[in-house]
Amino acid sequence: MLSAAGGDQNGVALSASAFAAIRAEFPLPGAFPAAALAEAERAAAVPDGVDRVDATGLPLVTVDPPGSRDLDQAVLIERLGSGFRVHYAIADLGVIIRPDGALDTEVRRRGQTFYLPDRAVPLHPPVLSEGASSLLPGAERAAVLWTIDLDSDGEPTRVELRRAVVRSVARLDYAGVHAAIQAGTPHPSIAALPELGKLRRKAAAARGAIELELPEQQVAPDGNGGWRVVIRPRLDVETWNAEISLLTGMCAARIMTDANVGVLRTLPDAPEQAVVELRRSAAALGIDWAEDADPASILIGLDPASPATMALLDDATRLLRGAGYTAFDGAPPHVRGHAGIGAPYAHVTAPLRRLVDRFATEVCLAVTAGREVPDWVREALPELPQAMESSDRLAAQVERACIDQAEAWTLAGQVGRLFPAVVLRTSGETGGTVFLLDPPVVGKCRGEGLVEGQRIMARLLEVDPAARRVTFEAA
Repeated sequence: MLSAAGGDQNGVALSASAFAAIRAEFPLPGAFPAAALAEAERAAAVPDGVDRVDATGLPLVTVDPPGSRDLDQAVLIERLGSGFRVHYAIADLGVIIRPDGALDTEVRRRGQTFYLPDRAVPLHPPVLSEGASSLLPGAERAAVLWTIDLDSDGEPTRVELRRAVVRSVARLDYAGVHAAIQAGTPHPSIAALPELGKLRRKAAAARGAIELELPEQQVAPDGNGGWRVVIRPRLDVETWNAEISLLTGMCAARIMTDANVGVLRTLPDAPEQAVVELRRSAAALGIDWAEDADPASILIGLDPASPATMALLDDATRLLRGAGYTAFDGAPPHVRGHAGIGAPYAHVTAPLRRLVDRFATEVCLAVTAGREVPDWVREALPELPQAMESSDRLAAQVERACIDQAEAWTLAGQVGRLFPAVVLRTSGETGGTVFLLDPPVVGKCRGEGLVEGQRIMARLLEVDPAARRVTFEAA
């Protein structure tokens, strides 16, 4: 195991800030400018003066990973006849950040919060993101309150949003919610989440949503002051909770596309050739694919623990290339759909952590109130796609670097050891990429005749923590 205090028996030492080298390598933001901090502190201390609906009587709850303090969303799900009513409160930053002020300028430069295992680089100063704007339990907070009525199939029939004052009654985490549901004692505010979540999942399949449930690597403390790579189990409650956010984002997209103004999160449909190639991969892996079946229906029914499934899901990433953002004003968007969701979609539910949500929310508020979209929002729309896409690229690079680093630390001192592995993909005739089953490491593997989906024994050839590289060969 790795140790932050003095290293392990193999001489791998970790500093107090284990990922400092990654912070130095990538152009991550540093400290907030003094003027931006001053604006944030004033905003945290002074009421915004906006006329808001008093919704403090709604028993909203937050559901997030343990220890989270940047709480964007709070939810309450009620029965409504044979259907449901979802109250979804979202942290409201639209009126506390002065357009073109020092804080607005800095937030636009950052684009989003960057999460590293040892410390996040926040989009907003913590006085807001973890304090005055976070939907922490027991505190009155400014929010944008979405109220969505759904029928017995979980399809929306009415959408309303207003600025409100809310007060969350509990901060829940996924594991606790899962355990309570399993025990038959869910929190009353989300007792209907399993039923509604399942209905929304069924609707996603009907829309042709393409979702790749690949094993999700995560960097976690190793218990001895160091870090290791693990697989994070995804609980059903996380999927159901995500469906509420997706539902809200689809409603927001509908509002904006009907008004011909806004910004969407977009992903074009996969080229036909990509689907043809995926069919070939499925055939080679022994996975049945009916002639009239689409990729979504095939992928959703696979056993995620199967080696063949792992290989096909890895190959299916080709279907989800080209994600971006589409801003539009006065005419329909040139791209409006999101192939991964199977519908138009917009980001509106994480304004503490993502820049674009603040602007998309302001569009929805104005449109639904019959007001003109504010000039400061309209002026920003053309700039948002590039700002978000560049910050998304940086976030993905940083996340991959952290995982690569943890993989190298996890395997340090084990050169020559054999590991059970699955071949995810091949590259020519002399190698490919493998996924170790334990520890869950992805790495390049040398060897002739590798076959996708094949179980092999992979011998660790090289570990280079400085280069964040591990290499294997087929035994």
